[in-house]
Amino acid sequence: MLKKALMLAALLLPACFAQAHQYTAGQIMIAHPWSMELPPNAPTVAAYFVLENKGDTADRLVSVDTPIAGQAQLHQHIQADGLMKMQQVQTVDVPAGATVTFAPMAWHVMLLDIKDRSKLLVGQRFPMTLHFEKAGDVQVQVVVQKQAPEHQH
Repeated sequence: MLKKALMLAALLLPACFAQAHQYTAGQIMIAHPWSMELPPNAPTVAAYFVLENKGDTADRLVSVDTPIAGQAQLHQHIQADGLMKMQQVQTVDVPAGATVTFAPMAWHVMLLDIKDRSKLLVGQRFPMTLHFEKAGDVQVQVVVQKQAPEHQH
């Protein structure tokens, strides 16, 4: 019985770590980096995640890059003249003690000039580096999914 339990634990443990996609840079926690699958012929795709500043000092996301795209731009959706519009921004503030959610129709990273479309299929992962003004750089693994995750922290 104990041997079976240990064998089961050994088999399940890697799966638990594979699903745990949380990263830390200084006082900034980055949770659940994900992207939708790249549709055929689509020139761009967006990446999303949640930033939580656990410190008592504000920080700022100043840029993002990934080897699978020629450009990674910070964007937000704004309402103008009764329409939702996407707008590039230079930085994203992460206030002390606050959470900033990158999600569809909100903040997001727009990936342009896609270099490796094979990394944007469901089940794949690709590296992306977030550059913070104070917390420094942190590389995350972005999980490609068919639809938005059902859980957010």
